[in-house]
Amino acid sequence: MDFSPSPQARAWLQRLQAFMERYLLPYNAAWHQAVRQGEFPPAFVADLKILAQEEGLWNLFLPTLRPDEPGTALSHLDYAPLAETMGRLPWAAEVFNCNAPDSGNIELLHRFASPLQRERWLRPQLHGEIRSAFAMSEPDVASSDPTNLQTTVRREGEALVLHGRKWFITGAAHPDCRLLIVMCRNADGAANDRHNGHSMVLVPMDTPGLQVVRNIPVVHHLAPEGHCELVLREVRVPADHLLGEWGSGFAMAQARLGPGRVHHCMRTIGQCELALELAAERALERTAFGKYLADQSNVQDWLAECRLEIDQARLMVLRTAWLLDQPDAPATEVRAQVAAIKVLAARLQTQVVDRAMQIFGAMGLSPDTPLAYFWTWGRALHLMDGPDEVHLRTVARHELHKARGRMGQTAPYFTTPEQLAAPPHL
Repeated sequence: MDFSPSPQARAWLQRLQAFMERYLLPYNAAWHQAVRQGEFPPAFVADLKILAQEEGLWNLFLPTLRPDEPGTALSHLDYAPLAETMGRLPWAAEVFNCNAPDSGNIELLHRFASPLQRERWLRPQLHGEIRSAFAMSEPDVASSDPTNLQTTVRREGEALVLHGRKWFITGAAHPDCRLLIVMCRNADGAANDRHNGHSMVLVPMDTPGLQVVRNIPVVHHLAPEGHCELVLREVRVPADHLLGEWGSGFAMAQARLGPGRVHHCMRTIGQCELALELAAERALERTAFGKYLADQSNVQDWLAECRLEIDQARLMVLRTAWLLDQPDAPATEVRAQVAAIKVLAARLQTQVVDRAMQIFGAMGLSPDTPLAYFWTWGRALHLMDGPDEVHLRTVARHELHKARGRMGQTAPYFTTPEQLAAPPHL
């Protein structure tokens, strides 16, 4: 099993790296300055998007792109190293129309939207003309259990009526956000129906009754695109704004998560690689008590641990991307792998970046390096898309399911007194 980039992936990776070095990195300081001054997105981002489209570096993440749709249909495995490279510069993905949550929303619309929905919402997103957000998490319940969701949708004649509150909705403060995909509990369904009691509704951001209450800082970092709290007060949309079938929301949400988590994890690995590079260079130039930090044995251990952990995580995420590309991959195996890399990526980022911050000293806490932001994002990953504990339970249940299927097959590995008393005859 070879997870080295294919010739196609290497070619696209070289083009992406060259584009970022030529056009994006020179604008990094200007991007941060513009955001501090309240300009988001900075005006030059639109020009960079045009350049990216002209270079063919556009919609790289979607293997099922149609011939008449803009972009490059890379497999999940081929896209993975590109996502890692984009992750090194957190604002880069939007330039290539590969940013979350839009990439996941595009995939949802690509798979489940009606022809009218495709024309109104999918086509503008594929062309980078609008942004979107996905609303599932709620403030008063553990949203990782969908039966807890309190936001409801009910059918009234030719309308759908939504009522509830959502929060930490990424992208909802982006000035180009025009669409909210809302996960709701069906008002006419059983409260404990985990798999058939939810629906997804397409809600335009200017719909009466939809209010953006606030942009919530994450560990005191205020994202310009927003992690917002929203209120839906008797929000009314036409019945044709239902995405997919009534009651199919849970299944669609599960379909959305697999590729998106691979993207997240690979971007995380890119940030961890950059953190390790920064830390190693800092260790070579900083002295304490008459020695370079690079000569301190504990710092050498930290750097080595980072390398081991990053390479291990990358291999596991690439295997998951490969599984997603296999049409006959067992769904339970894919689900367990996706859950596992979600936990692994969060642990990786907090551990690697924490060591890098320690090597940098006080500078690591400042905005002079990207480390403080990387750490904040890594800590958030322990909760985003479900807490670590939920995903660990998924992995454990998969292991127990396999154990039940092979029950008794490990008996030959035991050496009980009874087995010793009656050895087999050759």
